[in-house]
This record gives sequence, C-alpha cells and structure tokens, in this order.
Amino acid sequence: MSFGAVMTRDVPVNKVEPKESAIKISNLRKVFERKGEEIEAIKGIDLDIKEGEFVSIVGPSGCGKSTFLHIVGGFIERTSGVVSVRGEEVGKPAPDRGMMFQESTLFPWRKVYDNVAWGLEVQKFPKVEIKERVEYFLKLVGLWEFKDNLPSELSGGMRQRVSLARVLAFDPKVLLMDEPFGALDSQTRETMQVELQRIWSESKKSVIFVTHDIEEAVYLSDYVVILTKRPSVVKEILKIDLPRPRDVSIRKSYEFIDYRNHIWDLLHEEENVKSIGGRSNAK
Repeated sequence: MSFGAVMTRDVPVNKVEPKESAIKISNLRKVFERKGEEIEAIKGIDLDIKEGEFVSIVGPSGCGKSTFLHIVGGFIERTSGVVSVRGEEVGKPAPDRGMMFQESTLFPWRKVYDNVAWGLEVQKFPKVEIKERVEYFLKLVGLWEFKDNLPSELSGGMRQRVSLARVLAFDPKVLLMDEPFGALDSQTRETMQVELQRIWSESKKSVIFVTHDIEEAVYLSDYVVILTKRPSVVKEILKIDLPRPRDVSIRKSYEFIDYRNHIWDLLHEEENVKSIGGRSNAK
C-alpha cells in the first residue's frame, strides 16, 4: 500500500510488499444533496492497495467510512475521482468485488448450502462446479456439517461465517467488509477475527475492512487507514509490522498496545477538532 503519509513503528518488518495494485483510488470525493443543501462527505482520498493486503479503515463516527466502502463496491456513485480494481474502473457492483455487511444477508427460507450456492446459480455456474465450490468454502469456514440447516438455526457468528462463504464462493478479486462483526458479542467477535485471519491467509484476497474497533483493526491488518472527521481525508496510514499468523496473545504485546494507543490518540485528536477554524491539523 502506498500514500504520502505512511507511518511505520520501530519494530521488525515481517511482510514483503506485493508489487501489483489491487485497488487504486485517486482524489475520491463524494457530495450528498439533502433538502437543497450540499453535504461533502469525502473531500479527497488517495489510496493504492496492493494484491493480497488486508487494509482496515477507521475514523470518527459519521466520517464516511461506509460511504467510502460502498463507492468502492459500486453501490454508491462517486461525485468525482477515480476508483479502479485491477485496472478496471468501478462503475457499478460486479463479481470482482465481494461485499459483506454488518448483518448477515442470508435468505431465511434457504438452507445453508443453498444460500452459499445462490450467487453461483445466478451467474449460471455448472452444477458440478457449484457443488465443489460450496463444499470447499463451507469446509473452509468450518460449517459443512450444517449445510442442511436454516439460518434461524445458527448462531450470529455462524451466520456471518455462512455469509463469508457465500462471498468467497464466487471468487471475487477483492473483499469489502463493512463492520461484519459489529453485531456480535465480544467473545464471538474475537473468534471470528481469528477465523477471518486464517481464511484470509488461505484465500489470498485483497481486503478493505471497515471497523470502529481499534484492536480489531490492529489485529487483522497490514495497514490501518485513519480518516478525519467529515469531510474526510486520510489523516494517516499506519503500517502494522506484527508477525503472522497472529495469535490472540499478541494483543498483550507492547507493540500491539503501542499501535492501539497511537490510533486512539489520532481519533481522539480528531474528535476534538474545532469546526470553527477549519482542519489545519489534518494530514
């Protein structure tokens, strides 16, 4: 990942930078019109996310994190700027981008197997390939034995794992995740973070992950992008130089706590920016 204000901490580097870009964003801007008034949500964001990187987006509430992600997904039209995935400009939703939301979007009347198969059926994959893919990804998320269950028969964490399997099954080039664990209790959330790290390491997807949870961002990410208050720009990009795979015990390390505190300080600083006098302290 590249940007002018990348900050690294004084710890060993454990990751070789990939060379090719998965997602390029240049001077992204979004303005909403409400009751005849223009509201600038995103002022100008530039990012270059490399193949296979896990990048988290954090920022003050209402700063446009989800708006940003939905623009990359093609669900919201940008006002100006360029967004491209592997060299193809984003204009609308497409199979090269898999989107996962805070609440599972499973069809309650379809069994687990059929929910995962749904996207493949829509794209008219051969039945043999659908079966192979569904079985592979349900086993990847550890839910093959629940293939005949309805979503209502699963816990919240299990439903999110089914949602993840459904997204991965059609093999998107990038994975966009909008606080997918936000509705889970803390213990289930931690379990899902461990599972996501494992699945990401096996699938090699490029990921943009929106979260309010600083520790979640540090634990999962190669980079954490900190946004300013609305209208948002990139305040800082923090490279997370922690070894992989990451055991949950790494949360107790001085390096982890240092990263967490640094991001907390940036967000706390942003919450205290005066609306009068502009945002001269934004980087």
